[in-house]
Amino acid sequence: MVEPVGNQYVVARPVYSENSFGEEHKKVHRYHKTFLDHLRVCFRCSPQKAKNIATGLLPITSWLPAYRIKEWLLSDFVSGISTGLVAVLQGLAFALLVYVRPGYGLYAAFFPVIGYFLFGTSRHISVGPFPVLSIMVGEVVLKLVDEESVGNSTLTTSTALDEERIQVAATVSLLAGIFQLLLGALQVGFVIIYLSQSLISGFTTAAAIHVVVSQLKFILQLPVIGCKEPFSIFCTLGKIGGQITKTNIADLVTGLIILVIVFVVKEINERYKTKLPVPIPIELFVTVVAAGISYACNFKERFQVDVIGQLEKGFKPPIQLDMRVFQSCVGEAFSIAIVGFAVAFSVAKVYSIKYDYPINGNQELIAFGLSNIFCGAFSGFAASTSLSRSGVQESTGGKTQVAGLLSAVIVMIVILAIGFLLEPLQKSVLAALALGNLKGMLMQFKEIGVLWKKDKYDCMIWVVTFLCTVILGLAIGLGVSIGFELLTIVFRTQFPKCTLLANVGRSNIYKNRKDYVDIYEPEGVKIFSCPAPIFFANIDFFHDKLITSVGFNPLRVLRKRNKALRKIRKMLKKGELQMTPKSFICTVNGLNDSDEELDNNQIEELDQPTNMADLPFQIDWNAELPPNITVPRIDIHSLILDFTAVSFFDVSALRVLKATLKDFIRVDVDVYIVGAQDGFLDKLERCAFFDEEIKPSIFFISIHDAVLHILVKKNGDSSPKFKPMKEMGSSDHYIINTNGELRNRAYTVRPPLSLPPCMSAATEDHQHFLNTYRLKSSTCERCGLTSSQDSTERSESTGTGLAVIHIVSCIRF
Repeated sequence: MVEPVGNQYVVARPVYSENSFGEEHKKVHRYHKTFLDHLRVCFRCSPQKAKNIATGLLPITSWLPAYRIKEWLLSDFVSGISTGLVAVLQGLAFALLVYVRPGYGLYAAFFPVIGYFLFGTSRHISVGPFPVLSIMVGEVVLKLVDEESVGNSTLTTSTALDEERIQVAATVSLLAGIFQLLLGALQVGFVIIYLSQSLISGFTTAAAIHVVVSQLKFILQLPVIGCKEPFSIFCTLGKIGGQITKTNIADLVTGLIILVIVFVVKEINERYKTKLPVPIPIELFVTVVAAGISYACNFKERFQVDVIGQLEKGFKPPIQLDMRVFQSCVGEAFSIAIVGFAVAFSVAKVYSIKYDYPINGNQELIAFGLSNIFCGAFSGFAASTSLSRSGVQESTGGKTQVAGLLSAVIVMIVILAIGFLLEPLQKSVLAALALGNLKGMLMQFKEIGVLWKKDKYDCMIWVVTFLCTVILGLAIGLGVSIGFELLTIVFRTQFPKCTLLANVGRSNIYKNRKDYVDIYEPEGVKIFSCPAPIFFANIDFFHDKLITSVGFNPLRVLRKRNKALRKIRKMLKKGELQMTPKSFICTVNGLNDSDEELDNNQIEELDQPTNMADLPFQIDWNAELPPNITVPRIDIHSLILDFTAVSFFDVSALRVLKATLKDFIRVDVDVYIVGAQDGFLDKLERCAFFDEEIKPSIFFISIHDAVLHILVKKNGDSSPKFKPMKEMGSSDHYIINTNGELRNRAYTVRPPLSLPPCMSAATEDHQHFLNTYRLKSSTCERCGLTSSQDSTERSESTGTGLAVIHIVSCIRF
């Protein structure tokens, strides 16, 4: 029963253990599906299921028939043209990161879009080259293609080298697509959960640093041969520094001018994005202008700048697979597959939330897998989604992937017809455009300060990921970063912040005793809380923290008691010890037996419960003991373990927990477990956890239930000031008066409350209390409530319930 009183509530219910709650409230029997049941559902066939599978594997069949031509076609057309022009430029620029000719970047901007149009579930992302993936593929190219053999190579040798680079880039992209397709087919799209936002942010920022270093040689036009992982970034910087005097000034000036213009305009786009109808397509403008100036002024002949050169028309035939490359880049291909999917899914999720439509992680893996397989087979390289390009597609009004298809048409037109117009464009311009697209990634450095304030672990993940990726390279750095991230999770669960709880506010609320001033603790009761799963890796830590919190090791105390019993038995047998009503009397000066002699080579007996059945008296271990017999005193009689936040136990943890509970029980400390998760008791039954010493009755619904049970059990019969009063009309509901049994931080004991005769009578006759309370104008000694006309009216309106509430709240704590 819950009775509201103003902004408070009063709950009247029995004190529940898990057993009593289960007896009073029967559970609904639920049938839990077995593995065979899931198999039957999986292989069951029906027309609706076949339709769902078809639309799931080919999402275009679900959204294309519902396409609103009049409302969406014009927006998708404008968006497709804008996105296609950006895709052309980014394809050419990011091809430099892969160390292949720029024309092959157009293939990477075309083929993945077709695959994603058919199989993808996001309506707004623009699929194609991504700088992080491009540089990851480029590092594989550097690893497998030996550039040292070039030297002063002839044209024939250089062409063969380019072909080898293209084959390696395409093969590793195809292998990455196979990994993505397999992961999607196995329905393991949840793999993305192991890449936290902090890890992705740190990794992409470090990748941006790698992109900057890799593009310096194009900005400066230096013949720098790339370096292999690890420490490739330092090797490349060293080579650039050694050849800095050979810099082509025309390329440097052009690159810097383009870079400044791109950064400034992108900043304008960011600041005034709410006022601009569409972002200013600065990449398109500078490309047209730079290509025109280079062609008109003949920069290639006059300043010996490095230009794109001839772009081959048409598409390449499918490549021939090289199994040597397959075997050599398995790890790198898997890293490319995971990173590409992680970035694309993160961006797709942002747009799906913004426009309220679902995306399927497993289907996204299948879509990107098929796209990369298709792209790699036709001489492209791995694709994901570009943040800036997706922003253009969305901000220019793109509604569906029809905009993506139109952008692919623009790329196809460039490949088949007008690619020659870009031949005079300097590579330094493409490098500057690639660097200009890194602004968002480089600005992620600001997250360090924000993460440090929010969560130190996330900040450490960001910093370690960034440093490992910069120093060790992208593939190795990603692996180390994931390992460190998982290590932080293990560290958090292996060393949880266990605390002692206390009653706060004299209610049913229990919090960390160190955080509050007005706390109360039942005498002789410790409440220990563990906010983490307990398993084989942290059970020892849990045990040590528990021992530290209670202030003694029960196993050592038990052994001390058993050794003391051996001494007492030996002294009684020799007549050296006598028992009086007040204390022991020892008739000898001391006992010279050593602990080893008393052990009698039977150490295991010391761990058994103390047995005083053969003694003519019972020993109070906290009282005075015979001389030369010392046993640690225990100042608690009950221990409550709060498992509300413990999500699971494993078998190893249960074994140690059972031994620990037995140790406490054997030294006369009652142990209670509260807040156990549903099904926990069933698991304990299966694991044979219960025996003669540990019984299911130690489990309680809440901390307060256990505390009230302890107060009744320990003080109900022995203390005259502690009398549980049976409420009228209830067979098992007691109003418990602790009368000062809860003590505060200073360990001061509140004196028992002397109730007026009227209140004493009220416990037996509610109406008599109301009548007396209305007649007498007095103030409650406990809570300060004064009798008044208002309180009289409230008492009359609520009947005897308010009076009972007042008595219980006044004298309970």
